[in-house]
Amino acid sequence: MHGEIATADLQERLEELEQLGLSRRLRLVSGPQGPTVLLDGQPVLLLCSNNYLGLADHPRVREAAAEAAMRWGVGAGASRLISGTMTIHRRLEERLAEFTGRRSCLLFGSGYLANLGTIGALAGRGDTVYSDELNHASIVDGCRLSRAEVVVYRHRDIEHLLWSMRHHSGGRREGRGGHVIVTDSIFSMDGDLAPLEQLVELAQASGARLVVDEAHAIGTFGPEGRGALAAVGLEGEVDAIVGTLGKSLGSYGAYVCGDAELTRYLLNMARSFIFSTAPPPPAVAGALAALELLEQRPHRVERLATNARALRRALATEGFEVQEGEMHIVPLILGEEHDTLRLCQAAIEQGVFAQAIRPPTVPAGTSRLRLAAMASHTASDMRMAAEVLARAARKLGLDPAEIGSPPEPEPAYEPVEEPERELVVSAAARAAQTAPPAAPFDIEAPRPRRPPAPPSTALDSDRSDAPAEANAPFDGERDEAVARAA
Repeated sequence: MHGEIATADLQERLEELEQLGLSRRLRLVSGPQGPTVLLDGQPVLLLCSNNYLGLADHPRVREAAAEAAMRWGVGAGASRLISGTMTIHRRLEERLAEFTGRRSCLLFGSGYLANLGTIGALAGRGDTVYSDELNHASIVDGCRLSRAEVVVYRHRDIEHLLWSMRHHSGGRREGRGGHVIVTDSIFSMDGDLAPLEQLVELAQASGARLVVDEAHAIGTFGPEGRGALAAVGLEGEVDAIVGTLGKSLGSYGAYVCGDAELTRYLLNMARSFIFSTAPPPPAVAGALAALELLEQRPHRVERLATNARALRRALATEGFEVQEGEMHIVPLILGEEHDTLRLCQAAIEQGVFAQAIRPPTVPAGTSRLRLAAMASHTASDMRMAAEVLARAARKLGLDPAEIGSPPEPEPAYEPVEEPERELVVSAAARAAQTAPPAAPFDIEAPRPRRPPAPPSTALDSDRSDAPAEANAPFDGERDEAVARAA
């Protein structure tokens, strides 16, 4: 009887998701991740893959993975700290450290595990993590699981981060606890850049640690594809660089680069590293071959930028509200979930696969098609895709002029004045200097109840999201308010 009730409850939940336009299903891709694929048996132009450089199906990458399977086997057999660390792991770590301009590197099983482990190791109970509101879900979950106090600041908004640090630090004049700032460098859904220079300046002035996730920047941005930090010459100025093997490098897995002390610390403290099986040798060898190709043939990065420009120009020509540029991620925001699904399906039927992205992946009211150019596309591919999307939109009664990139947000708080900036950094620096050392795995202890949130202010009410309902799907997936100190 209990099982029947539980099943009925799940079915009711699934029906609710369907009605809200938030239901998901798997689509079957046949063959490798090339510029065109067979999707559920139909040939389509692939416009939503993270295989940005087209290396996932490169012959040298395939051969390297096959040879590694014959030499080391398919799986590592154990965690890195037991018997799972092989020479191929060490070789890739050394090459990644050199590529990112850091002294040391540690491989993780996935980008999700890398962010969970890194944030959880660097912040714990009594510490504070400051996180951009549009950071990837792996960062969001890493912040939550760290048991630290989490302060969510407005997207790419340094003034709001300063404002948050001022208000948060103001309640802890005694200066206990460490501070960590964490951000994507290129945001995966909007395709925009974090203000890295300002973040580095603030982190150094305040004594906060800075973690930057370069998942969508490595291989796509900066000199020879070395990332957004390298583009501004700051790769050596952050505490941790998180990257992935599953996007531009066409494989699977992730890494964290930094000083030798950082990787030794993560090796001892990052639970997602300690308690996970080591990445499989074929995936590691494939990523190593892809990294070598990137270094030897950086023209792929230029070709990606050329295709991104072509895609953006073609979309603008068709009437979409898209700015010119070289960013490879292009959001076409419709807003409403059902319209987004309809446009996605209509484009597929005409030979273009651009996946519909809906909450909780993006905030409510910003459902979109997320387009991603690849180096293996051609200019004619980009023009055809734009024509198909425009034609499909008009057939559905949607105006391309009302579909495009997100607008710049308006600030809803008072800018932080210079004297207050000094107060922020001095308070945060005192907190970092007096933070007690964390014991390994001390987050397993029960978490004390947090004080009630203060009354809402203009900062809380400026969101366009609809009010939360008691049983809204995924209502715990994204923090909608900024945490403040009691």
